[in-house]
Amino acid sequence: AASMYEPAASSLLEEEPLLEEPSLNAYGRRKPDDRLNGAYAIFFVLGIGSMLPWNFFITAKQYWMYKLQNCSGQPGPAPQGASDLRDFFESYISIASTVPSVLCLIGNFLLVNKVPASVRILSSLFVMLAVFLVITVLVKVDTSTWTTHFFAVTIVCVVVVSSASTIFSSSIFGLTSCFPMKNSQALISGQAMGGTVSAIASVIDLAVTADVTDSALAYFLTADIFIVICIMVYLLLPKLEYSRYYMRSHKESPYLAAESPSSSLEDGSQGRVNSPFLAKGTSAPDIPPLRPILRKTAVLGFCLFYVFFISIIVFPSLSSNIESVNKSSGSPWTNKYFVPLTSFLLYNFADWCGRQITAWIQAPGPKSKLLPTLVLLRTVLLPLFILSNYQPRTRIKTVVFNRDVYPVAFTVLLGLSNGYLGTLAVIYGPKIMPKELAEAAGVVMTFYIVLGLALGSACSVLIVHLV
Repeated sequence: AASMYEPAASSLLEEEPLLEEPSLNAYGRRKPDDRLNGAYAIFFVLGIGSMLPWNFFITAKQYWMYKLQNCSGQPGPAPQGASDLRDFFESYISIASTVPSVLCLIGNFLLVNKVPASVRILSSLFVMLAVFLVITVLVKVDTSTWTTHFFAVTIVCVVVVSSASTIFSSSIFGLTSCFPMKNSQALISGQAMGGTVSAIASVIDLAVTADVTDSALAYFLTADIFIVICIMVYLLLPKLEYSRYYMRSHKESPYLAAESPSSSLEDGSQGRVNSPFLAKGTSAPDIPPLRPILRKTAVLGFCLFYVFFISIIVFPSLSSNIESVNKSSGSPWTNKYFVPLTSFLLYNFADWCGRQITAWIQAPGPKSKLLPTLVLLRTVLLPLFILSNYQPRTRIKTVVFNRDVYPVAFTVLLGLSNGYLGTLAVIYGPKIMPKELAEAAGVVMTFYIVLGLALGSACSVLIVHLV
């Protein structure tokens, strides 16, 4: 494991920020171990929770179609406006969930040194829980007479819960910046697993319950329960000796307020260090210096932006509308389960695998030109999905990849590359910054992600209309 982050001799300076931290602090005392990988498991669970709202919204496609078809199992004749709500629902959801998140990230950056991370994290979790309880209650409400209003309520819920989720995910990622690198990797792997969990839950609900509303009720109750679990495990985090050691440098946890001041001096290696980014003799400013963070993370930020820009254009707006070429056979595989399995489950599992690979391989490095090159090459995935059996298509009539194996292979490639390249960029960002700017850098890296998602979701609406 010690060799996991060991760089080549020729690039020692470039890779130095990614080295594992020594087992002894500056005073020769041994740093506490993560017993039973407790902190790792907690960050993994919190990672799942950070992506759960988005994934549960987009994966419940059959439920949303049912609600937007006047609570009918089959789409019937509908006015153009109602038809648009059904056909472009994923695109509308993408915009509603990403555009407000940009504003929330800006606010989170401004508050990073003013409001404790514990307050930001817990308040956002409780907001997500409250909104999901509302969505759960609406499952059994007959909305056939107010479909458009139901759509509006859903969009408002998406805006609120996505904003809270953004504050939660950026705050928890900023918190991991003061922990060893494996904890950031646990958080990021958990985010991918959140998509896999929601996709598996969707498939199980489809198989077990015949009624769409029963399936959706069990589905959203699962989300409610998991958010409660996230609240519980976050409250457990400061109880671990390992976590207290690394969180002490943040001086944000209310659980650490009673700690003796001398105890933080004993672990001075985790305290603030002199840095050219901060004026000598002054404490950290209320608002972190943005310009040096943007300058040093510019290339990594672009990579992160473009990875998610391409991914959100394709998934779910394009990929979830690719039908089996054998749909007319009547088989459950080519009808009921094709999209949940080949789009949602397969993409999220491939994304999780890509993120897991970064635990063993970190290449190319943060300053390598190969990283942005690989990121730009993902652009080719866009025409590949468009030329698969996307339905309905009104302008581009040609289907080049007319076998089911093609979209499956494309989805695997999309997910693996998103997970691997995106994780490399997001981990490298805070690690190339001084420790006193690491949390702010983590928030900035999350901003690049949300900006890519916001612009990509807007472009996805245009592309879907063009196809």
